[in-house]
Amino acid sequence: MEYGFGAHDFSSSGVFEVESKCCPGFVYRKTVWLGTTELSQEEFRSFIETLAGKYHGNTYHLISKNCNHFTDDVCKNLTGKPIPGWVNRLARVGSVFDCLLPESVQVSPVGRVPTLRPVTDDDLDSLSSSGSDEGDEDKNLLPAPSTDLDPVDVPLKLAKDLL
Repeated sequence: MEYGFGAHDFSSSGVFEVESKCCPGFVYRKTVWLGTTELSQEEFRSFIETLAGKYHGNTYHLISKNCNHFTDDVCKNLTGKPIPGWVNRLARVGSVFDCLLPESVQVSPVGRVPTLRPVTDDDLDSLSSSGSDEGDEDKNLLPAPSTDLDPVDVPLKLAKDLL
């Protein structure tokens, strides 16, 4: 069995159990060996039930408390080792640049993951051919930079260098 943590609108646990490699809504990509535990099946079940009390569905947060945080907590408790650093890298980068993220991601838990359909050529054609209302064309643009500032030459840093 496989255990995960997901969002919902209730204060009950967001931890769930599914058949291994078959989690609905996700595409299985790779198995990563994380270690073993000496717990019996009964002890393991008790451990998961206790941990589930700390992971309520309405506390899920894409950056600070997601499914990878749950998996890391499980691994640390069962094997003494964390999950590989690359697994939750995007959330760590997001936490560093929290002020740049949409406010909904900064402060509120993720509701439900939307079901997205693939973008088609028709979608792209309708975007390029759709006109905009008069006066709306500038509402999403940033203001022009001030001319009284001198440019600063700062070396570019990649996100991987910040971690």
